[in-house]
Amino acid sequence: MADSNEMTINLVVLGRTQTGKSAAGNSLLGSSDFESHCSPSSVTTRCSLGCSCRILGIVRRNGCKLALRVRVLDTPSYPHSGLSKEQVRDTVRSALAHHFGEEGLHLALLVLRADLPLCPDESHHTIQFIQELLGPTWKDFTAVLLTHADKAEEAGFSEEAYLHSASSTLLSLLSSVQHKYIFLDNQKSIIKEERATVLRKLLDFIRQNNYQVLLLKHSKE
Repeated sequence: MADSNEMTINLVVLGRTQTGKSAAGNSLLGSSDFESHCSPSSVTTRCSLGCSCRILGIVRRNGCKLALRVRVLDTPSYPHSGLSKEQVRDTVRSALAHHFGEEGLHLALLVLRADLPLCPDESHHTIQFIQELLGPTWKDFTAVLLTHADKAEEAGFSEEAYLHSASSTLLSLLSSVQHKYIFLDNQKSIIKEERATVLRKLLDFIRQNNYQVLLLKHSKE
């Protein structure tokens, strides 16, 4: 917290190329801090931190209204078209320690596309990567952000129908993170009301975790 009337939450976005990590980060910040566009190769090659302006009307604690600040660390994808797993892991690990080493991380957001199936191999490698970054308590500090939910909706899937038809791989992942997931409509995420809804859900996850943070120290491994 910066002061008694303000709350700051620290987030990192993780995921594969073209899942919409950077776009999701921009949606959470209400800005265009991170480069995001369609590309035949991975767009993000280094970590970048963005910070929102003071957001009012979302947070209340002990009956008092607080201003909210959101800090988002954008990261290179894994797998990456130009970087090895070790390069991505070391870059992200170093950035987490640098930016959130003092205050800690509230949530890692694993970004997946709602309009594409999650395969077992992909899930295994992604979970392994997150474990290497966050350690054994990763499940407590990870939520799933399902982007392109508007495309799933266009295909006739409500949230309930989508989960009913989802692969066992995705359902197992959601279960492992205590069903902390959010559907993000890429068309509406720039709208103020939609952004507020997403932020409230993230705050609910953080509250369920008793406002704990994951402390990250730089590793020289």
